[in-house]
Amino acid sequence: MQRRAGAAFVLGVGAFAVGTCELVLAGLLPELGRSFQVSAATAGQVVTVFGLSAAIAGPVLAASSVQWARRRVLLLALGLYLAGTGSSAAAGTFGLLLAAQVVAACGAGLFLPTATVTAATLAGPERRGRAVATVTTGMTVAIAVGAPLGTALAALAGWRATMVVLAGLALVVAVAVLTWIPPVSPGSDEQFGLRERLSPLVDRRVLLLLGTTSVAFTAIYVPYTYISVVAEDATGGDGVRLASILSVLGVAGIAGNLLAGRLADRYGGRPVVAGALVGLTITFLLTPYWSAALPSALIAAAAYGLIGFGISAPQTYRILGLGGQAPLTVALNGAALYLAIALSGLIGAVGITTTGASALGALAAAGTLAALGLSEAAHRATVRHANRIARP
Repeated sequence: MQRRAGAAFVLGVGAFAVGTCELVLAGLLPELGRSFQVSAATAGQVVTVFGLSAAIAGPVLAASSVQWARRRVLLLALGLYLAGTGSSAAAGTFGLLLAAQVVAACGAGLFLPTATVTAATLAGPERRGRAVATVTTGMTVAIAVGAPLGTALAALAGWRATMVVLAGLALVVAVAVLTWIPPVSPGSDEQFGLRERLSPLVDRRVLLLLGTTSVAFTAIYVPYTYISVVAEDATGGDGVRLASILSVLGVAGIAGNLLAGRLADRYGGRPVVAGALVGLTITFLLTPYWSAALPSALIAAAAYGLIGFGISAPQTYRILGLGGQAPLTVALNGAALYLAIALSGLIGAVGITTTGASALGALAAAGTLAALGLSEAAHRATVRHANRIARP
């Protein structure tokens, strides 16, 4: 029992490490811009490259390694992540940095779903939920602690120091995986090739839910990716002040995630997602007002995190409720999240260059409203499907 708990903890630390690399990039944009003499919009493409690479590579690498022992897959993922972050720290040009982040993203995209499955397998049915929660908590702690600390470290010692620390943490986790994780064989429900993994995409309900996830989190991450630009008046360009905003946002995100899970159990996923999207729309429309000063920015960051990062749990709840190949649809939902990260960097860059940073809030609000429409369409499709099944 103690070994199983230790294994889940190790995997949670790994999720923290790979999640921090993904989330800290938003706070590093000013440093990256100055280091490589590129604009904020150009620097933001590092987020796009990371998210797009993880979205594509994660399912492909997972499908290619389904016959491997889980520990071997975890070590491969951590090795790719270590190589990518280490190469990022040594990158001499912005192009080399982007290439290194592709490698790191491949590792991150493979590690997170593998860690979740491994934790659930080791824990057994009676403790599966808690084990999975331990892994996902690593991601939420990355939001609350990893990204702010990485941003603050970059402000004090440079962004390369942040990458070196992340590479070192990956090495520590790899050693811990060798020590604590047994070579678990893949289960019978994991014996799917790439074609089978993508088969849920022919289901209209799945498509609409994946669309909801992608559009909603694209809207959520547009202001997050460019938070250094959006909140520039509030921070005065100070990295430590920016880290404080990210920290408040992350702590609120942890609370929002836990609260949303409880609400989904009680009321179902659909109303929780709908309420969150409405709340986010209001928060984003008020961006020009809360971004002017640090106190109002901190209050808005709390609302932003509490509401925005509470969407993931009820969305997963809805996908699990579809039945069928639930592990595959959940994996595709993770790919949709990474795709959202990629799109946020691209869409935010277009918004900044065409209308300015002040319009990013309105752009994000339009996205949350579109996601609300997709969410309700997914609900209608689910009801119609249930009615067809119920007919004699």
